[in-house]
Amino acid sequence: MTTENLLVELFVEELPPKALRKLGDAFAQGIAASLGSQGLLTSDSAIQGFATPRRLAVHVSGVLDKAQDKPVSQKLMPVAVGLKDGAASPALLKKLASLGLDESAVAQLKREGEGKNEALFLDGVQAGATLAEGLQKALEETIRQLPIPKVMTYQLETGVDLPGWDSVQFVRPAHGLVALHGASVVPVHALGLQSGNTTHGHRFEAKVSQIVLEHADRYAEQLREQGAVIAHYDTRLESIKSQLQAAAAQVGQGSQPVQDDALLEEVNSLVERPHVLTCQFEEAFLQVPQECLILTMKANQKYFPLLAADGTLTNRFLLVSNISPQDASAVIEGNERVVRPRLADAKFFFDQDRKKTLASRLPQLDKVVYHNKLGTQGERVERVRAIARAIAGSLGVDAAQADLAAQLAKTDLVTDMVGEFPELQGTMGRYYALNDGLPEPVADAIEDHYKPRFAGDSLPRGDVGVVVALADKLETLVGMFGIGNLPTGDKDPFALRRHALGVIRMLVEKAPQLALADVLAHVQASFAGRIPAQTEFSDVTASLSQFIYERLAGSLREQGYSAQEVDAVLALQPQRLADVAQRLQAVRAFAQLPEAQALAAANKRVGNILKKAGGAVDAQVKQELLQEEAEQQLYAALQAVAPVAQAAYATGDYTNSLQALAALKAPVDAFFDSVMVNADDAALKANRLGLLKTLQEAMNRVADLSRLAS
Repeated sequence: MTTENLLVELFVEELPPKALRKLGDAFAQGIAASLGSQGLLTSDSAIQGFATPRRLAVHVSGVLDKAQDKPVSQKLMPVAVGLKDGAASPALLKKLASLGLDESAVAQLKREGEGKNEALFLDGVQAGATLAEGLQKALEETIRQLPIPKVMTYQLETGVDLPGWDSVQFVRPAHGLVALHGASVVPVHALGLQSGNTTHGHRFEAKVSQIVLEHADRYAEQLREQGAVIAHYDTRLESIKSQLQAAAAQVGQGSQPVQDDALLEEVNSLVERPHVLTCQFEEAFLQVPQECLILTMKANQKYFPLLAADGTLTNRFLLVSNISPQDASAVIEGNERVVRPRLADAKFFFDQDRKKTLASRLPQLDKVVYHNKLGTQGERVERVRAIARAIAGSLGVDAAQADLAAQLAKTDLVTDMVGEFPELQGTMGRYYALNDGLPEPVADAIEDHYKPRFAGDSLPRGDVGVVVALADKLETLVGMFGIGNLPTGDKDPFALRRHALGVIRMLVEKAPQLALADVLAHVQASFAGRIPAQTEFSDVTASLSQFIYERLAGSLREQGYSAQEVDAVLALQPQRLADVAQRLQAVRAFAQLPEAQALAAANKRVGNILKKAGGAVDAQVKQELLQEEAEQQLYAALQAVAPVAQAAYATGDYTNSLQALAALKAPVDAFFDSVMVNADDAALKANRLGLLKTLQEAMNRVADLSRLAS
């Protein structure tokens, strides 16, 4: 057996840019994993993947030309079937013959097991796979499992196992297959292609039309030198980043390219040797909101707009070209000519939209269907307005401004600019609101009511924006829950989980005084009389509240709180979500006390006793019925501890409220050691249950401590 480095390349037509990184990673990992499972890799084998718009490749070091043979033990049949009176049965002889053996092999068989489970086994050696066999299997498995966004069917003339004209299915038509073990070609085939040692370089700038690869280790080097291709994906990406920064620095005045990782990845997947050029457009276009210009340059042309040091857009942009001519003026002029009509369209939309006020567009919302069971956008706006007025009143925010912002928040959906660029909804609403002379808090709220759009996004900048954002998201949640459009598994077409997390963040960070139940009640009420008459709409406050607490629980666990801690706090469903973090810290501190586990276990026992009591138990204790010394001592301890814990709880000092309970451990232990709760005397039993109910209420103000019991 010899060890060499292996190179495998599929040369294809231009791959979908948004899928290139995943395809490249999957191809490299798939080939290596399959070879490893077949015993063709060594312990120090390393993988390096390559991906360009026209190739998927992998270099694997330490690949054996043949896997080691390995001993195997094959089960043939039960002894009772294979041997008759100690001699081989016809069934056993037939089985041996199928394996190329005769009766002489019977003496080599082993018996394993006992009784009816005793069976005959044949020991042998399984030959290790050759590299050609193993790589053929690896190619077939990997190609079959690639994360292809959309399969393409094409015709291939001749080829291995594909005589004549036959259909081939792959992400894009494949035109070449390389498989080199060191300098030797490994004979394999895939997608109708036979492996060889030749590939192609850059479509326009390669020095030779066909590159003959000398060795697996020279792949990247030969592609760069002869083919003008940077084969490694991340190397090419870093080249783009550094060239963008260098070009921005050359422009000067603190210029920086727009930061957009998705755009970087997409552009990197469109070029094989990147070359950054600086272009410009007429300054007159800067009168258009920069978000419009930036979006059209990024989305339509894949350009990197340049921002000045203060974050404002300049009239320069950077182009990542796939060619590097000595005189780039033609490329620059061509791209400047292409971008001009795009920017002119944006300017036209902006100028036309400003001829009508946002308020004048309100009737158009009555013609836009929001949901067939929930009516039009106009009806939805009225619901959001009602919710916003209620929340504004609870927060002491200007209700008139909140109402106006809620009324106009969706009007930019019927503008030309947002019709062309849906990503600008809200953003354009703010510009048009300011153009209409509306107060800045209202304009800001129109833009911010979509926030937070994703995890880590900023929250609305002003109180009016918080009110309208809460109203908008809560209306969506209650509306969709009310008609039964709930998330299922990984499907959440209305982004209800994201809306719930946004509501949680705002209630915690921006509106800590709001109680969740009160807010949901306002939202539920807003649907009365504001949905189509035929729609069946149920009260969802309970189910939606549970949904929100589940999202909160998941978020808290991601922040590092244990499932027990989260469960203990959220079991009480605290209405002010801003309190939850303090309660969790208090629970964590309480759990460190030496008395914590005993008290948690006692709390759980109390809960079980009260559940079995057969009805509601009042937290009332008649002191004259306390007969046993242990129950008298527990009552006295409660009289001393409960007021201290309650006082701390009332001031929000949850940690001291819980830690005050430590003094109850001894009297609680003594009570359960010597007092029979279910006494024969009904009055005595009721009094003891009342004492336990009093204990439970004292212990479970901050959290349900029984959930901490291990």
